[in-house]
Amino acid sequence: MRAIDAALLTELAQGGRRHIVNDLSAELARQLPAAGIETPLRAAHFLAQGVYETGYLRRLCEDLNYNAARIAQVWLRLATRASELADNPQALANAAYAHRNGNGNEASGDGWRFRGRGFFMLTGRNNYALAAALEDPDRLENPEFAVGSAIAFWNGLRISEVADADDMARVTLLVNGAREGIAERARLKQHALRLLTKTS
Repeated sequence: MRAIDAALLTELAQGGRRHIVNDLSAELARQLPAAGIETPLRAAHFLAQGVYETGYLRRLCEDLNYNAARIAQVWLRLATRASELADNPQALANAAYAHRNGNGNEASGDGWRFRGRGFFMLTGRNNYALAAALEDPDRLENPEFAVGSAIAFWNGLRISEVADADDMARVTLLVNGAREGIAERARLKQHALRLLTKTS
């Protein structure tokens, strides 16, 4: 399998932010083999999910600065509160993620504390616990822990076995909690697989 480097990630993400690409490529190259994500198919699934979740390697923290129209579109149940939550990322996170994935109510602040971060944009108290990041959620924005948290999550849910069966729908469901963007994730996986198995 070809080594993961900045050139491979740049081609896969069709760009990305240079410092994120450089930092993540070093961590992926160092951490994936030791975590058992060492075959081209496993690595291709892992990279596809991460590249998609990070907005093509442009961010390691979820952007929740939405206008009212976008809030009503993304979170139907919050449509009646869209004006109140518009342009207020912390309030939106607390409302959107209350009582989900182990989070407390809106007033608990868990939605903001455990908003999407890291290579897989993990959200929710339960997912942060799986990634051993409950005590210091902000560290998921550090490249080392962005990758490490994704690996802990991946291995905790035994996603390598699903990747070995090349079940993109199931891998996406486990990583994302839904099947959002599945066609693009599948395209990214195929592209990653070509890059990882390229011999020259």
